[in-house]
Amino acid sequence: MGNRGMEELIPLVNRLQDALSGAGQSCGLHLPQVAVVGGQSAGKSSVLEHFVGRDFLPRGSGIVTRRPLILQLLSAHTEYAEFLHCKGKEFTDFDEVCKEIEAETRRLTGSNKGISPVPINLRIHSPHVLNLTLVDLPGITKVPVGDQPVDIEYQIRDMIMQFICKENCLILAVTPANTDLANSDALKLAKDVDPQGQRTIGVITKLDLMDEGTDARHILENRLLPLRRGYIGVVNRSQKDIDGKKDIKAALLAEEKFFLSHPAYKHMAERVGTPYLQRTLNQQLTNHIRDTLPAFRSHLQSQLLALNKEAVEYRQYSPDDPAHRTKTLLQLVQRWAVDFEKVFDGSGDKVETVNLSGGARINRIFHEQFPYELVKIECDERKMRREINYAIRNIHGVRTGLFTPDMAFEAIVKKQISRLKGPCMKFIDMVSKELITTVYQCINKLSSFPKLRDETERIVTNEIREQESKCRDQVSLLIDIQLAYINTKHEDFIDADKLENLLCSYFKVGDQVIRKGWLTISNIGIMKGGAKEYWFILTAESLSWFKDDEEKEKKYMLPLDNLKLRDVERGFMSSKFVFAVFNTELRNVYKDYKWLELACNSLDELDSWKASLLRAGVYPEKVTVDGQGNGAPESFRDPQLERQVETIRNLVDSYMSIIYRTVRDLMPKTIMHLMINSVKEFISSELLAQLYALGECSALMHESPEQQGHREEVLRKHAALKEALTVIGEISTSTCTTPLPPPVDSSWIQPSRYTHAHTVKSTPAIRGHAPPVPRMPIPTGPTAVSRTDGLQQLASQPTRAPCVPR
Repeated sequence: MGNRGMEELIPLVNRLQDALSGAGQSCGLHLPQVAVVGGQSAGKSSVLEHFVGRDFLPRGSGIVTRRPLILQLLSAHTEYAEFLHCKGKEFTDFDEVCKEIEAETRRLTGSNKGISPVPINLRIHSPHVLNLTLVDLPGITKVPVGDQPVDIEYQIRDMIMQFICKENCLILAVTPANTDLANSDALKLAKDVDPQGQRTIGVITKLDLMDEGTDARHILENRLLPLRRGYIGVVNRSQKDIDGKKDIKAALLAEEKFFLSHPAYKHMAERVGTPYLQRTLNQQLTNHIRDTLPAFRSHLQSQLLALNKEAVEYRQYSPDDPAHRTKTLLQLVQRWAVDFEKVFDGSGDKVETVNLSGGARINRIFHEQFPYELVKIECDERKMRREINYAIRNIHGVRTGLFTPDMAFEAIVKKQISRLKGPCMKFIDMVSKELITTVYQCINKLSSFPKLRDETERIVTNEIREQESKCRDQVSLLIDIQLAYINTKHEDFIDADKLENLLCSYFKVGDQVIRKGWLTISNIGIMKGGAKEYWFILTAESLSWFKDDEEKEKKYMLPLDNLKLRDVERGFMSSKFVFAVFNTELRNVYKDYKWLELACNSLDELDSWKASLLRAGVYPEKVTVDGQGNGAPESFRDPQLERQVETIRNLVDSYMSIIYRTVRDLMPKTIMHLMINSVKEFISSELLAQLYALGECSALMHESPEQQGHREEVLRKHAALKEALTVIGEISTSTCTTPLPPPVDSSWIQPSRYTHAHTVKSTPAIRGHAPPVPRMPIPTGPTAVSRTDGLQQLASQPTRAPCVPR
């Protein structure tokens, strides 16, 4: 019956199976098992019943086994059966066991001969069995019967493959002796997933039904059609014996007598029969289990380590304990505050690689979008001169002015300063929107407690709105301060002697490169090459483009003098964002083109190019007084008035450049102080107090059903993994190991047509473990066998093949 260590090992693995069932399917561990594979009426059920010594499997015509049956045999002093789906209920009447199998099968598959891959778990305790774990699978069929689906063959093969493709599954390939062994579907499927034969054991049934004068001696001796693990012959009860209620014990005695009295088998009687098959399976299963348990242990330990931290937190958490609720609330809020701050500081655990987020988006608002909004409000040149002209003349009234009036300068400057309020308020709106978006992104970490999440979101959002209101008041105050006093003594304000030296806008930088990137010139006609992408380089003096980013072949260099830009509406089918540059003096900007339309791939890229062009001094197109963009400037007939307009125009430009620099500098600082830093400080220091002030701590910490289920699942899985590791720790390593037999030539087994004709329905596991096996030539000579001949004809032929070592 095997050594003591072996007898103790398999029950421990059965305990391990039960422990892992509490961890659910997500563990993904495939315990060592023996899968019984064969065609319909091959004798699989009889082999299993001989193991148990009882009639307990359903019988009938056609497909009877329609769900996998995981059968655990345990040696015990008393005899009873129990199902995993009927915990606590013991079956002593094996007719009831048969009925329960039929009922459980119908529960999932109905009565229409359909199949299901969900297994039935049956454990049988008996003093007449060895410790084995077997899987009885549906018999292989080729033709659907009755109302079976047309693809029943492939459904069964898929189910079988899902079990036997696992590397730690031993395959018991059952073939009747009165059929053609070379065409055995069981052996073909086994070879598909086990081409080296390391996991396949051949079982020959119905040896007593072979024609008189024929035998399977050479097959059982593994000399003809060899397998690496060889064959074991058994004799089952006939249908007549079953109908006559022949006792299995009597059948086993008859089997022993058959082998001892048969002239072809009596010399190997100790290596055939159901008892020897039991011992062989037990020993090989034990070896397999012992070899694969180290990998199981590592897998379990890695899963346990991944769950440890979460399980410790959940184990300490008690929903009904006020102290634990308070502690959990404190930890969650503190952790959320840290995560919220990390989003703006750029030090979060997860770095976004697809889009800008958090602090990066606000940084872009500070340095790209807000400066662009400021430049867009700059008054059009013609409109500015017209307003200065009217201001000077209205101040002089009926008199003729000899000097440039200061009041005209102050009136124009104040008007320009007042216009800053719109972009500044829009700036606040953009930052506020980003703050609220960040709150929504981070608040999902509190989704386990819906009430806490909603209250936190409400309190923080209200705080953002409150700080936004304060920031608006402060910005309005800053603009009012600038309006209160026009400081013409500012050190950067230009004096009269340097009016003629006033240069371009403060955005203008030196000759260094401002930006590089790909742009598409989209308004070039098809006859001239069509729209094409070029590598553009923008400096403070020019806009150049090259054939590619190696910058070797320059296509053109466009000076920036008198250039402006304007938006271009996207076409109906266009996915690009377009802007245009043109010359204000109506000159061609490139060859015979009055303007160039440049296309970007995204709105962010478009805004970035516009901001870069502003730095280079290329401003957006302004609407003139007549609203059409082509109005002519008013001609000033009074030369003295023209000089005064020019003087005030330059003074306004000089002073407003100071104001623009001040606003660009102060606005980000003001928003950072009054909004972002204030909100972060509120979250870290006052949010918790406001949550406590609600007086609903128990309601805040009420778990969502999803979180409660997740917590229970984690704790259950953690306990199951610990129990499984404990079971593994009890396994003795003193078991005896039988060496694997040497390889044999198994090319006589042709690949299953299933792997060639049904790859569409094959599972990933099948493809991963069973690549198509190339067809091998059939050997010729004295041992050559026609693939159409049956096993009886095979066995009756003389053979000169040498005995293959077992």
